[in-house]
Amino acid sequence: MRGFNLYDRQLDSVRALAVLLVLYAHFAVPGSNLGHLGVRLFFVLSGFLITRILLQARGGPDFDLRHALKFFYARRVLRIFPAYFAMLAFVGAIDLEQARDGLAWQALFLSNFWYAVRGEWMPWVLVHSWTLSIEEQFYLVWPLIMLTAPMRFLGRICIAFIALSLAYRLCWPLTGTPTIARDLLPPASMDALAAGGLLAVCRAGTAAWPRGLKPAALILGGAFIVLSWLDPRPTGPLLQWLLWIAREVLPLAPLVVLVGLASTGFKGAVGRFMEWSPLRALGRISYGLYLYHIVVLALVIKAQPWIPMDMSDYGLGWLTVGGAATLAVACLSWLLLEKPINGFKRYFPLTPLVAPGTEVDRPPKTRAGTGHPAMEAA
Repeated sequence: MRGFNLYDRQLDSVRALAVLLVLYAHFAVPGSNLGHLGVRLFFVLSGFLITRILLQARGGPDFDLRHALKFFYARRVLRIFPAYFAMLAFVGAIDLEQARDGLAWQALFLSNFWYAVRGEWMPWVLVHSWTLSIEEQFYLVWPLIMLTAPMRFLGRICIAFIALSLAYRLCWPLTGTPTIARDLLPPASMDALAAGGLLAVCRAGTAAWPRGLKPAALILGGAFIVLSWLDPRPTGPLLQWLLWIAREVLPLAPLVVLVGLASTGFKGAVGRFMEWSPLRALGRISYGLYLYHIVVLALVIKAQPWIPMDMSDYGLGWLTVGGAATLAVACLSWLLLEKPINGFKRYFPLTPLVAPGTEVDRPPKTRAGTGHPAMEAA
């Protein structure tokens, strides 16, 4: 198998870049597409890392399906649930922005359906939870597929998921007026998750990249940059639909290439930037940064009487005060909650023991918990 180093230093920096795009969009620039681009990057990285760890477990000499599935889900619970449910408990206890309404949907990781059915981003303090719901729904089906389907079909399965996601977008105009549901239902994100998975499948075999990916990334990435620079404002539903497809599909190949290059290590000046300690440190706490940032922002807005800067709208105040407060909360969450609990994952190796005290293909020991739930491989 190629490229199965289970801890890639520069992927921490990819996590950091993704979460910084989200924070910048939510704190500084209303309506920016950068936030969604950051989410798409998270999904690509998730698909790559989750698929890679599943294939590494499958490739062990004593692979056992039930063991692998049970321990995979145990590790996911340890990584995702503690901080997530602590956040929900806090928001529900004080009923922040009337967030108790629909809290059960949040707890069941169905918030993407909750917002889709309602057709509005209310309660807004938990709007970002839709991505975590997508992740959990992805975990329900993807591990079983990657662990049981014949290896020779895995690449085709990934391509099929990407094609189905594109078909979903092409059929959307038949539903009538666009709503937020088109971005929140699982098919809208399966292409990014499956594209990352396809990269992992190729690396598990004999190919470093999916065929034709690099030239496609140059062409599509250039088109996306031009489109973003022009920033068209469509007036009709057809043009809105075409623009939506372009903004979703064009960045996909470049994002996969970014993840692939970071997983093997950029060289030169880019490599030094990706190895920059502060950037990688942000990546390690990126789950907390993403999870808490809107909750912290809601509290900062309520604290306006005690803050000398204007907290009434997007801009410098939200970015500086909200960003600093989010960073502080994420650091505390990492040190006091996430990192200690992640240590228990050592009891759940994805490959079974061949003899007392001996593990097969145990991943090399690394720092526990390396970021966003979708981002952490082990």
